[in-house]
Amino acid sequence: MEFGVLGPVTAWDREPVELKGPRHRAVLARLIVARGRVVPANVLVDDLWTDPPDGALSALRTFVAALRRAIEPDRRPREPARLLVTEGPGYALRTDAVDAWKFEASVKATALPELLAGLRLWRGPAYAEFADEPWALAERARLTELRLQAVERVAATRLELGHAAEAIPDLDAHVTEHPWREDAWRLLALALYRSDRQGDALAVLRRARDMLVGQLGLDPGPALTRLEYDILNQATHLAPVGEVSAGVAPVGDVGAVAGAAGDVWEETAAAYDRAVGGRRARIESTVGLLRNLAVTGGGGLEAARRHRLAAVEAAAELADPDLTARIIGAYDVPAIWTRSDDEAQAAAIVTAAERVLPTQDHPSIRARLLATIALESRGSTKARPREAALEAEQLARGLDDPALLAFALNGVFMQTCYRPGLAAERDAIGAELVTLSQRHNLFTYEVLGHLIRLQSACARADHTAADDHAAAADALAVRHELPLVEVFTRWYDALRADTPEAYRAAATLLPAAGMPGLTDGLLPLALATHAIRHNQPIAPADYGPHTPWIYAAKAPSRGGGALVPPPGLLLEVHWALTAHAARQVGDDELLAAARQALEPAAGEHAAGSGLLTLGPVAGYLN
Repeated sequence: MEFGVLGPVTAWDREPVELKGPRHRAVLARLIVARGRVVPANVLVDDLWTDPPDGALSALRTFVAALRRAIEPDRRPREPARLLVTEGPGYALRTDAVDAWKFEASVKATALPELLAGLRLWRGPAYAEFADEPWALAERARLTELRLQAVERVAATRLELGHAAEAIPDLDAHVTEHPWREDAWRLLALALYRSDRQGDALAVLRRARDMLVGQLGLDPGPALTRLEYDILNQATHLAPVGEVSAGVAPVGDVGAVAGAAGDVWEETAAAYDRAVGGRRARIESTVGLLRNLAVTGGGGLEAARRHRLAAVEAAAELADPDLTARIIGAYDVPAIWTRSDDEAQAAAIVTAAERVLPTQDHPSIRARLLATIALESRGSTKARPREAALEAEQLARGLDDPALLAFALNGVFMQTCYRPGLAAERDAIGAELVTLSQRHNLFTYEVLGHLIRLQSACARADHTAADDHAAAADALAVRHELPLVEVFTRWYDALRADTPEAYRAAATLLPAAGMPGLTDGLLPLALATHAIRHNQPIAPADYGPHTPWIYAAKAPSRGGGALVPPPGLLLEVHWALTAHAARQVGDDELLAAARQALEPAAGEHAAGSGLLTLGPVAGYLN
């Protein structure tokens, strides 16, 4: 009888063995993880059920009995079990026939056929159906790391044997899937060079540099740097087989920047590389770099957004929920716009945060995870994001951590657009952020507070207050080099100027903003709102996500109700557009729905974004 855990958990004896349900396989997998040691029955019960039901121990005995019948079909009644044995307070699996253990032995081999045979044992991720079980995390992480090392050992062995071209396809796929592994990049570049593809080798090294700088904020290590230098100079030692060591290089060597020994950045990077040695520490410190990168401008924001999920996935790959929770919660970049720039990535971050949240007891970590859920669930109509925001705020107010409270308030702000007429509530959040930030020198959140208050002032048509907050935000942006602030304040200037030319001038800032959730369709929308307020026809254009509200009266069947706009800072604008479209075609049902939605904002202007306006909401209630 043989057992497999390098993929879905299975057993076979020439033919696959029926293991019945998932808890049966879980018992078998848990015993395999124990590597022959006895696992007490009460431990198995706790591992099988989060909240063990009455009779759980009896159910466990039933699972064990069924497993014994499956894996020892020839055992006679009352004959002692040979494989799944009872010892003392628990059970153990007595076997050496496990694919993971055979794989481990193959990794220690030096011959290429044995290495390849070991890799062929993998049918999928280790313990595939138990990826989130705490008892499997460490073993899954260990086996995954061994597999990655085995792929690189196969490549290194092929290079030593003079089979460079054969190593290229697998290495190319390997670095694409695992871009953090420097030695894989080095092996791929070397394999290309030895296959007479010098240009491709240099392109790979540039690609590696882009990935490592983007994800770690540091230059490639000395092995990659030296290889690039040697390829450029066609060093003779690259040609002979087996000259280049297959050791793994540390990240962050500063030798790649020739002639800059006195540069402060380079010296700091070198100090970082000497001080930070472990992969966990490197991943965790990356988030601080990404957080700073996100506020430097469009390119930085896009890079930070792109590599943030990679950092979360890298932490999850280590099967360390505490590290993953810290990585997720550390990205406390202030957010002002209520539509996501990357909905798929945001959903992945929320999923990761929800997955590790139950493992975290410390209130500050829980608050950061909950605030992240609230921030990344922009535009959601579900109750969960708002509940998460309020819980994060409650936790943060019980701690002496001003930055955490600011982060939590940002999450609450993001969830205060669930109905029209909440500008005053957002203004109170902005006011607290400004006061809190000034007291504790949280300048990015001070900017956020002023922008929130600018938006709220626009909703109240209090342009004197809005002017003051715009000026305060601009001053902070200049002092602290925050170029993205100008996007919002220049668009506010366009709102004040109220001309198509002003909107078009403001739109020139959008391509470099790195905020597609803001940018998509914004200029056509601004021009449409201007046209409506001046009794002009709306021009045909690509309105992006705003299209349904521009053409609300021509929308597909509404199933007996209005097409409801998503929560956001443009909620009043979208409903006002709906009311305008309904009036144009005489759709009384749609007009009634829009009026009912807008009623709470009767005393406001449809200008809560601070970017554009449809004028007084009351004008759409008649």
